[in-house]
Amino acid sequence: MIGSPIFVFIFAMWILLIIGGGILVAFLGPISISGYGELDSILSSGVKAVIAIILVIAWIFALSKIWIFQKQIKS
Repeated sequence: MIGSPIFVFIFAMWILLIIGGGILVAFLGPISISGYGELDSILSSGVKAVIAIILVIAWIFALSKIWIFQKQIKS
C-alpha cells in the first residue's frame, strides 16, 4: 500500500501527543512555586511553559528521527 508509511507516522505522532499530554498533566500540573508573593503564579506558569516547550521540541525531534518519515521526505 502506497500510503501506509504515512499512516504509521501519523499513528506515532498521536501516540507521542497522548504520552506528552499525560506527562504534562501528571508531572507539570502539581508544580508550584511559592515565596515570591504576587509573582508565584507567574513564575509557576513560566516554568511550566518552558518545560512544555522543551517537550514539544523533543517530540518534534523524535518524530523527525522515525525512519518512515525520513523515507517519505527523500522520495
